[in-house]
Amino acid sequence: MSGNAVIYGKVTKVLVEALNVDEGEVTPEATLQGDLGAESIDFLDIVFRLEREFAIKIPRGELFPESVFQGNPEFVSEGRVTDRGMGELRLRMPYADLDDFDHDRQLTSVGDLFTVDLVTRYVAWKLSRPAEAAATPVLSEQR
Repeated sequence: MSGNAVIYGKVTKVLVEALNVDEGEVTPEATLQGDLGAESIDFLDIVFRLEREFAIKIPRGELFPESVFQGNPEFVSEGRVTDRGMGELRLRMPYADLDDFDHDRQLTSVGDLFTVDLVTRYVAWKLSRPAEAAATPVLSEQR
């Protein structure tokens, strides 16, 4: 079994426990909110469970960046994420595959980025980083 398959299995276990869903519902493309019914409080539980399961520290806002755009007109225009907004998203979520979203860029679709696959990618990314780097939040203010 590959490393990512092991990570995916553990992420699935965490999500089944945190969201009280059937294991069959947890697929790589399942969105946490739309498909699995996660609510804002569930994201905290998911973070705590991932930290425990993988013995990692997840700084606030690193896995689930809060209000990335916060109504900033440089990041969003007419309901679509701008080039600068995409840059900010890539900076805050270097572990995410944003190629499909980059074609659509609808602000209302941002929640759909948070899939089981994204969580698996995040954990793999986190585990591959040196310990001191893994504890440093990825924020635009560090540019």
